Amino acid sequence: MKSTYDKALELNLDPSVYGTFAEIGAGQETANWFFRASGTAGTVAKSISAYDMTMSDAIYGKSGRYVSQERLGQMIEHEFGLLVERLAPERQADTTFFSFCNTVRARGYKDSGECHGWLGLRFQLKPGDEPSEIFIHIRLLDAENLEQMEALGVVGVNLVHATFKHRDQLDKFAEALVENLRPGRVEVDMLRFSGNGYEQFDNRLCALQLVESGLTEATIFLPSGEVVQAADALYKRPILLLRGSFDPVTKLHLEMIEQARVSFCPGLADDQSDATLELCEISMTNLLRGGSVDHVDFIDRADALQALGKTVLISSCAEFHRIAAYLSRYTESPIGFILSIGLLNELFKPKWSANLAGGRLESFGRLFKKHVSLFVYPWLNRKTGEVVTSDGFRPPEDAAYLYRHLTEGRRIRSIPYRDIDLLRYTGRDIQKMILDEDPGWKDYVPEVAHRAAQHLHGREEERAES
Repeated sequence: MKSTYDKALELNLDPSVYGTFAEIGAGQETANWFFRASGTAGTVAKSISAYDMTMSDAIYGKSGRYVSQERLGQMIEHEFGLLVERLAPERQADTTFFSFCNTVRARGYKDSGECHGWLGLRFQLKPGDEPSEIFIHIRLLDAENLEQMEALGVVGVNLVHATFKHRDQLDKFAEALVENLRPGRVEVDMLRFSGNGYEQFDNRLCALQLVESGLTEATIFLPSGEVVQAADALYKRPILLLRGSFDPVTKLHLEMIEQARVSFCPGLADDQSDATLELCEISMTNLLRGGSVDHVDFIDRADALQALGKTVLISSCAEFHRIAAYLSRYTESPIGFILSIGLLNELFKPKWSANLAGGRLESFGRLFKKHVSLFVYPWLNRKTGEVVTSDGFRPPEDAAYLYRHLTEGRRIRSIPYRDIDLLRYTGRDIQKMILDEDPGWKDYVPEVAHRAAQHLHGREEERAES
């Protein structure tokens, strides 16, 4: 792994790479690395930092928020346009132009708010090309301003270097963003490629890669497929979240969401009810096959959920209390988890609290710390025909009083079922029906998800042959 200094020096000594730096909010730490290294004139055409809002607006135009994706876009549009306008006549034939920009909220005096920033690059794939863009969003996790500035500069150099050296290798590109930083200093929770050369690129794979590489706990994309920053999607909104593998997406999944919504929304104000966000979460453990992630399989599941109008959350949070903490970072509104009796039973198993000093009590305390409730869908005992609800659920004996406390406090609620037939088959049963070419599976999978479900059959056949 190259040091930050060596990365800056390598770019400075590359005669084909030339650009500008515009940084607002945490010094000019990225440009500073290129000035520290030898041969600065080989890379830096200009460095600017318009801290004053009036000055910034005069250069880049008005913006609703100064630390935002919108502001970053304004900065990059202006800086790259100016660079090409002034230098292309002389250097266009043999120069790959770029403009690096960031807009950041770093730790201020007596400031305890969220520290984060947008960083981006507009660049050419080769001299004379139409531009391409890479945007990232980061959270600055250091406690002190100077440490945040240092981390920001390292990430900035990493972004510029990876753009010109690793942009065709998504896993290497993502992991390079945090090189030369110890874990826990920054979180990269959004990455997007666009423009020339990336018209057909699927940025959902970027979302997946950030989680897979450990750069963030979770990432989100909308039904349109647009990858979004978590705060933009979750801010102050009530949330209903269904965890699952969605392999395949079934009618039972939709029924669980609909029935939970009926119980969840009446407790909200009218404006909150309309703003409720339904999330379908796929954890990394549900994407692993043979120790690695099947990206085609992931896209198929995502396509099916999005076709049904669902927002998708990809997370590395196996424990419920971790995903609750993640969501609570962005909203103070109620959060509802939708789960089956089987998953409710899982919550009481020792493995989910083995790393907590307070054991099961700490695990549940963290889960229900804020406005979190569990909405539990019934289970059908196929041997006896009995429908088991959360009211009839029997927790471990040593958790009986805890469970009673949570149900009486309506932190755990039973939701009704409408169609007992949907309870007859699990997701694994439907998988087997598909693999056995039993056409009955189509009765349990929404029509828009049939294509994705059928891909399962083809992939399993390929695995069997290999």
